[in-house]
Amino acid sequence: MKKGNLRYVANVFPHKGYIWNYGAIPQTWEDPNHKDSDTGCCGDNDPIDICDIGNKVCSQGEIIKVKVLGTLALIDEGETDWKVIVINTEDPEAADFNDIDDVRRLKPGYLEATVDWFKRYKVPDGKPENQFAFNAEFKDRDFAIKTIKSTNEFWKALISKRTNAGELNCMNTSVSDSPFCCSAADADAVVKSARALGEQDPIPSSVDTWFYYEM
Repeated sequence: MKKGNLRYVANVFPHKGYIWNYGAIPQTWEDPNHKDSDTGCCGDNDPIDICDIGNKVCSQGEIIKVKVLGTLALIDEGETDWKVIVINTEDPEAADFNDIDDVRRLKPGYLEATVDWFKRYKVPDGKPENQFAFNAEFKDRDFAIKTIKSTNEFWKALISKRTNAGELNCMNTSVSDSPFCCSAADADAVVKSARALGEQDPIPSSVDTWFYYEM
């Protein structure tokens, strides 16, 4: 949701919607109070995002196991917003991909398209182009794994209440030593208190609008 409405991504020519499966890595958190030593910007208060370059188009909410290949450091409105490039381990081509150079070699143009997509996708909303750390160069697998591990440590601090959660709701049923851990009955009560699903809203025709602008 964004401003009370379902959020759709704009089609900035030549990209129609997302160009990969877009998701996130659980148990990671980009701490908005921590300035990253590499990017010089604080985190965006979200889990780390992933771009799965596999051939399967995943369903919303689907959970998959992935192989980490590299990462891109997006600076989104002044915040560090890592984009980790991965491939589904069940993809028939997964064995051929082990690092970011394999993507460059086997899927020519894909990384350049990824930079272009993230650079311009908010422009139709009246926002400026996004910026990147490292001059928009992708970092390799080892760098990406190091980044994932560091954001996992931030998440551990968050879920154990060693850092301020702010407006985040950290209620959970699976981290037994977390002060936010609740009983199954409490979790069930939250689910039952949720508003019942209504009829599906029609997809607005604007979702298919193309946007063009000069570089």
